Amino acid sequence: MNRHSVKRDTLVSQLRELGVRPGGVLIVHTAYSRAGPVEDGPAGLIAALREALGPDGTLVMPSMSSDDDTPFDPATTPCPDMGVVAETFWRSPGVLRSNSPHAFAAVGLHAAEITASHPAEIPHGPDSPVGRACELDAQVLLLGVGHDANTTIHLAENLAGVRYRLEKYVTVLEDGRPVRLHYGEIDHCCQRFSLVDRWLDERGLQKYGSVGHGEARLARARDIVEVATERLHAEETVFLHPPGVDEECDEARRSLL
Repeated sequence: MNRHSVKRDTLVSQLRELGVRPGGVLIVHTAYSRAGPVEDGPAGLIAALREALGPDGTLVMPSMSSDDDTPFDPATTPCPDMGVVAETFWRSPGVLRSNSPHAFAAVGLHAAEITASHPAEIPHGPDSPVGRACELDAQVLLLGVGHDANTTIHLAENLAGVRYRLEKYVTVLEDGRPVRLHYGEIDHCCQRFSLVDRWLDERGLQKYGSVGHGEARLARARDIVEVATERLHAEETVFLHPPGVDEECDEARRSLL
């Protein structure tokens, strides 16, 4: 069934009704296939997000490379795995993008601070775009996606000091030459990040609504970190599947042995 295109002013009203704060910092993870169609497509959704935030707000989106074998170039490297909205966003005029394979893009008052250099071997620690956004009391908007797409939960894992790691590498430039950087990343399949829904809902810390045609969730990054770190301190492997269910989670468990 064909869906009607949602007007920009309707999107702005929906975002404000959901609780997006004018002048705030907003991290957005979205699947346009579920939120659209909207007026002017992905660019129109970005424009509505910026209007809802106002002139003093800061819009942030993931902008990671999916190519670990080629040095990252913030001016040219695509981020196809992040979706068409994120891909459109970093290419938009005035948007800054961090110089890391684990890049985020941002525009607005705090964009330069959020996208400043950050270590490639600790993708989502305190000294990363999600860490800095959390420090600035960011909100997290999940539009058409669940918490399995929420990188702020990886920040919680770092802050909780979880010990599991997956062996990863990225290619970086050193003295103009490509060099493979090997590191251990806090990662797994991320499906059990969905547990955060219940933890936030139990405390009334998450709002639900519709933006465009998509289901939307909105919560403070600090609240997400707080509920997740509490559970991780009680059970370090709470986000990992039981053994034998998922290979990435099994690998993470093996790293604890």
